[in-house]
Amino acid sequence: QALNALVLLIGEPLPDDLPAGLPLNAQNLLTDIPAGLPSDLLTRRPDIMQAEETLRAANANIGAARAAFFPKISLTSAFGTASPTLGGLFKAGTAAWSFAPNIALPIFEGGQNIANLDLAHVQKRIEIANYEKAIQSAFREVSDGLAARGTYDQQIAALERNEHAQQRRYDLSDLRYRNGVDSYLSVLTAQTDLYSAQQQLISARLARWTNLVDLYRALGGGWLERAGETPRPADAPVDYGKAAPAPASASARTAAVTG
Repeated sequence: QALNALVLLIGEPLPDDLPAGLPLNAQNLLTDIPAGLPSDLLTRRPDIMQAEETLRAANANIGAARAAFFPKISLTSAFGTASPTLGGLFKAGTAAWSFAPNIALPIFEGGQNIANLDLAHVQKRIEIANYEKAIQSAFREVSDGLAARGTYDQQIAALERNEHAQQRRYDLSDLRYRNGVDSYLSVLTAQTDLYSAQQQLISARLARWTNLVDLYRALGGGWLERAGETPRPADAPVDYGKAAPAPASASARTAAVTG
């Protein structure tokens, strides 16, 4: 069934000399998550892009909106775990969003700039409310995914040790049976426990791979575009799939808003 699906996918018969696939645990299916991933990656998420397009349709300055409501931080620390700054975006014990917006430039064109600089006034607009909600959801999904990732790594390490111990137990039971020291019931019991340990390990690995896929989606499509790249600091303008224009100066942004 799997071979038929592969033939249908590629549109031609499989070659006779196609090498056999490796076991899943011997394949490096996904690149590990590096340290220092910038939060700018989240701007590629469809929900944030949609919210920004809605703001743009309402004559909003997207650069000013990002500066006010989008935290510019590093998402990951050493070993690809959540950075302290990411955890600091949520209040301890309540998991509530704690990032305080700061409007330095008028977000909406037209009207009085004083009103556009007033946070309470700006947050009453439905476009801003939806934008804030999309940003909070994005950072929450990344934070949850990174937290789960650390749990899976610890769980898999423990299950691998258990699987090795059960394999050793089964080998010893089989050896004792073949030498007439023990009954075959002991072999069957050890074999059952070994299969159970292997199933638990497979389930944990599947959960970890699923978690990596979820993180890939939460981060707006991954963290590296090409092999050999390294993650950039949060304040370094580097291409992540398409070239981004150089950031405008503060005077240029002000002229764009007021002009």
